[in-house]
Amino acid sequence: MLALRQKVKPKILYFLPAVTWFVVTFFLMVIPGKDIPKAGFFDLIHFDKWVHFGMFGILVVLFSLPFIKTTVNNIRVFFYITILAIVYGILMEFVQKFFTKDRNFDITDIMADTAGALAGWWFIKWQWNKMQQKNKPL
Repeated sequence: MLALRQKVKPKILYFLPAVTWFVVTFFLMVIPGKDIPKAGFFDLIHFDKWVHFGMFGILVVLFSLPFIKTTVNNIRVFFYITILAIVYGILMEFVQKFFTKDRNFDITDIMADTAGALAGWWFIKWQWNKMQQKNKPL
């Protein structure tokens, strides 16, 4: 006989790292352009795009982690978190264009944000699938 699984939801406290990271990313994307360090080498390797990629990948992972051990429909939740992160990246480009000094809209930033969010989604899905295989009854 199958044991009934109780609905398990993540505790609010588990979202603290994700919310903290969200605030950090918001701050990094609205600081004036003149306050961002410039270095010739970093321009060659498109370092700011890698930063965007990393910021959004981490954002998706941190918001997804509280759900990884729950009985919530995780795949759907991970997908929604990823979509919200992509929308957040697009909105922040408009914020940079209209509400910050020395910052402008950059479609390549949106592409890097999206790629990072999708990489975070892939990573969390991979981790969740690994965990499901490990916990699968024989």
